[in-house]
Amino acid sequence: MGMRVLGINAIFHDPAAAIVADGRVVAAAEEERFSRRKHGKRPVPFSAWEMPAAAARWCLHRAGLEPTQVDAVAYSYDPRLAELRLADPEDGWEELRTTYARRAQRFLAAVLPGIEAARFEYVPHHVAHAASAGLAAPYGVDGDADVLVLDGRGEAHSHLSGTYRDGRLTPHAAQELPHSLGLLYEELTEHLGFLRSSDEYKVMALAAHGTPRFLDVLRERVRTTGDGGFRTEPIDWASLTKPRDPADDPTPDHADLAAGVQTRLEEVLLELAADLHARTGSRRLTMAGGVALNCVANSRLAAEGPYEDIWVQPAAGDAGTALGAALHVAAEAGEPAAPMPGAGLGREWSPAELAAWLDRAGVPYEKPADLPATVAEALAEDGIVAWFQGRSEFGPRALGHRSLLAHPGHPHNLDRLNDVKGRERFRPIAPMVLREQADDLFDGPLPSPYMLFVHRVREAWRERIPAVVHTDGTARIQTVDRDEQPLLGGLLEEFRRRTGLPVVINTSLNTAGRPMADDPRDALEILGSAPVDLLAMGPYVVRKARVFRS
Repeated sequence: MGMRVLGINAIFHDPAAAIVADGRVVAAAEEERFSRRKHGKRPVPFSAWEMPAAAARWCLHRAGLEPTQVDAVAYSYDPRLAELRLADPEDGWEELRTTYARRAQRFLAAVLPGIEAARFEYVPHHVAHAASAGLAAPYGVDGDADVLVLDGRGEAHSHLSGTYRDGRLTPHAAQELPHSLGLLYEELTEHLGFLRSSDEYKVMALAAHGTPRFLDVLRERVRTTGDGGFRTEPIDWASLTKPRDPADDPTPDHADLAAGVQTRLEEVLLELAADLHARTGSRRLTMAGGVALNCVANSRLAAEGPYEDIWVQPAAGDAGTALGAALHVAAEAGEPAAPMPGAGLGREWSPAELAAWLDRAGVPYEKPADLPATVAEALAEDGIVAWFQGRSEFGPRALGHRSLLAHPGHPHNLDRLNDVKGRERFRPIAPMVLREQADDLFDGPLPSPYMLFVHRVREAWRERIPAVVHTDGTARIQTVDRDEQPLLGGLLEEFRRRTGLPVVINTSLNTAGRPMADDPRDALEILGSAPVDLLAMGPYVVRKARVFRS
């Protein structure tokens, strides 16, 4: 029997667990989906002891393993590297984080009795990020590729660039703290009245509403160094715009500042990618780290950068380091890594189990002969559908497993869904489209199965699908492969037959401030608390009108 590795991310935020067995990804899940606490915990040093206990238990259960049967535990942070910074800590809490990391095996053993200390391995944070991309990409173990990691921070760095060959990483450059593109974006997020280490995607959306008029100042403060690294000098944000009160709407000045930082991030990313490519000549790039979730920057890199092919880890944030740490330890032990099978790595329920949930809830439900046709009819009639199918997604994107679906042809559905989810009015919603039809509607990197790039909506379609067209004429699309997701593919085809539109709105199945729905109870709560017209759960549908009539 091959090696069985439990991966753990717990140090900063988005605690998660993953299982890799025989070099294959068996399961991966974020703690927030079990605890219902968004991001699992806040990224503060005194929370570093908290383990993703529920996620780890479930991953072990999915793999059919007891804690005693785990060959290694891979923890995605190495306190020995962080100790180098303790003489000059960024704040007075740094030593506490490092102390907790040194004792991580004790904290894990307390919630998973049977985990042996001798099997515990520390994996440097950015190496774990790198492995989550370079080893999980769909190229196979012989598929050499470069890797670029950018985030807020690890133990002592904020960036790593390197190359994977034959499953082994060769680092080329790493930027030491305090210089960090991720922290720069976090600081801006906080200045603009959003929650740092959480709401950076809101800043990216806001940037599309502004013009980068602060770019000259930002170019002076943020620059590459010619050796694969960069500098991010302190910025006096208040001298550029007033801080935003979270209770107030963003002003045009706030949008302009967001646009400037977004543009400078894209420029630096292009320069770093050019430096890496000049060292290696590779035609493939893989990416991870929180900055890799910036789909606007990814798209510019794809359009203007030197690489022919770019693959971004769908769980590019810290949750993905649980998977990457496990893959790294397995690869170091000689296990050839198999490509990640997709983002559906979480929990699922059989039809019988779902029926039992519905019976216990006491709601009327039916089992239609043709589920895609039934759901497509509800969407064509401008209903909102909660779509709960298969294994839940690993990572922040809803990819047709835990989704809210709606008609893209009605402009009011943008505000309607933002109201359901308690989102700001300036934020866009995304479309899903069949892979073979995507090029007719959208211009950008294809296929795009993980919503990690933005695409220009072709002129002929902008007035036909207005609800999913952002203010800059783009959309963050998900392409659907019929062979990989036949149920979803059938739904899109049935919707096209009824409306002439090969596109459906797809946003995450959650309400304001809550993690994405994961289990049937979560979906039923959303059906009861939000203006959702129909719940499609496995082979069953629940019509809200019948629930309240019964």
